[in-house]
Amino acid sequence: MLDMSLLIYGLIFIGVVVMVNGVYLVAFGKSISLSSKVNRRLDMLEKGGRREDVLAQLRKEMDQHVTGNSLPVFSLLSEKAQKAAIAFSPQQLIMIMFGASIFSFVGLTIGTETGAMVRALISVAMGVGGVYMWVSHMANKRLAMIEEQLPDAVELMVRSLRVGHPFSSAITIVSKEIKDPLATEFGIIADESAYGRDVGEALKDMAERLDMQDMRFLAVAVTIQQQAGGNLAEILEGLAKVIRARFRLFRRVKAITAEAQWSGKFLSGFPLAALVFIQVTKPDYYDGVKDHALFIPACFAVAIMLVLNMIVMRALVNIKV
Repeated sequence: MLDMSLLIYGLIFIGVVVMVNGVYLVAFGKSISLSSKVNRRLDMLEKGGRREDVLAQLRKEMDQHVTGNSLPVFSLLSEKAQKAAIAFSPQQLIMIMFGASIFSFVGLTIGTETGAMVRALISVAMGVGGVYMWVSHMANKRLAMIEEQLPDAVELMVRSLRVGHPFSSAITIVSKEIKDPLATEFGIIADESAYGRDVGEALKDMAERLDMQDMRFLAVAVTIQQQAGGNLAEILEGLAKVIRARFRLFRRVKAITAEAQWSGKFLSGFPLAALVFIQVTKPDYYDGVKDHALFIPACFAVAIMLVLNMIVMRALVNIKV
């Protein structure tokens, strides 16, 4: 059954990822999806939520993944879940992993004749791996959107400061005028500032939580200005230019290395695709050599070379900006 097993494994894994995303949208609605243009914090306030209740709810969603880091298995994806601001609690994500594993086990039982122990191990790997891949995708997408929004947000703060608004009001204006996900992040800072928290400390906390270098620059600039004084509008204007220049450079590097990245993906994926094609079209292709003493060692050698190829190609095109 090797000819169809690989295809079934792939389809079940894709089904796990789609199922997790569907459960998320059903549970929390499109207003929390990154595809939505709604400012979630303002939407919660317009529906009648009190400011302190909305702040508490958003902070709970953002901090719950750090507090759940000690849970079994969840520690593998707690950092990614925090960056993605996943509304699922750690316990819910573990339950989803469990459900996805059961779904995979049922699919493997129906579609393959693999042994029960092997099916169980593969099912757990698919359940955990599918949820991790989905959370990682959400985190990368959210961070990319924040990086793209940040220069515009800083420039909006500069214009607000130049017309006479204090910095706390400039942050509030940003939280209302731009879109999510950055709008809700700045809205939380504005609310925390209104309740007495230092703005520089709040910005630093957000930068560390998102692990963004540009956000750290903003937090350091604000903190230095608070301690030493100076024209904050000019400081932020220069910072906005630096952030935008880094963003353009990053896009340029990404465009230059795109060919190498796709070459690496092709070189890594083509042998696997060729193996699946051979097994589907001619299942007995390897019958003449599969009993040879070197067949299994050769398979391991090829697998190791493929992994090394992916690592080397990734290192060649992984240029830090």
